[in-house]
Amino acid sequence: MSSIHPTAIIDSGARIGDGAKIGPFCAVGPDVELGTNVELISHVCVAGRTKIGANTKVFPFTSLGHAPQDLKYSGEESELVIGSHNVIREHVTMNPGTKGGGMLTQVGDHCLFMAGAHVAHDCHVGDYAILVNNATLAGHVEIGEYAIVGGLSAIHQFVRVGKHAMIGGMSGVEHDVIPYGSVIGNRARLQSLNLVGLKRRKFTRDEIHELRKAYRLMFSEEGTLSERLDDVAEDFVNNEPVMEIVNFIRHDSSRAICQPGSDNAA
Repeated sequence: MSSIHPTAIIDSGARIGDGAKIGPFCAVGPDVELGTNVELISHVCVAGRTKIGANTKVFPFTSLGHAPQDLKYSGEESELVIGSHNVIREHVTMNPGTKGGGMLTQVGDHCLFMAGAHVAHDCHVGDYAILVNNATLAGHVEIGEYAIVGGLSAIHQFVRVGKHAMIGGMSGVEHDVIPYGSVIGNRARLQSLNLVGLKRRKFTRDEIHELRKAYRLMFSEEGTLSERLDDVAEDFVNNEPVMEIVNFIRHDSSRAICQPGSDNAA
């Protein structure tokens, strides 16, 4: 049985899963689907073609699924799909996709969105990602699993942030961030590998040593980046994390790659 507060407004077309809890003054639209044990604490507005997965908890004054902040949006029936076991804190906003970006904004499982975070149209956020307070994703951004976007940071449209990457607080990120990388600054530059994150994820000392060795080779001053990538790919062909970085950089992208700045030690 679901629990719905008498002050909540639930459209008759909404699909409410077993065990869902909808608190005071929430509004749920006709095309919304709430999974098992989803909880909307209070004053939550869920609109559009929005799906929220099981055991996700949404805090007050959150807006999910309302029209994208994109002047090209013309009312197309795009979607916002949020996975399971997420925590979405106060004043978070997430918008559905557009016809210019695949018609889908997608959030994975076990993510944490702290107060005031924003996920714009056509973004894709991987599992276990964290957006700290007031972190902002522009349209078409990709966030890899376990990545952390620091507080008050802004990610430029079409930027890719690789898995296990760390965006330092108050950073403006214009370029792609390699997997396992750590960037900071305005505009953000690659600072190092995300060593704290690697240790938290139980990477071994040997694995971290190999990643650091490959990192130094990739971003040395000798030769071109393409040549250095070829060398690293040859030397570390059987090292999965290293090859994830290599393939990430080689992937066709509309953005450049964040690289170390002159004031950042590699």
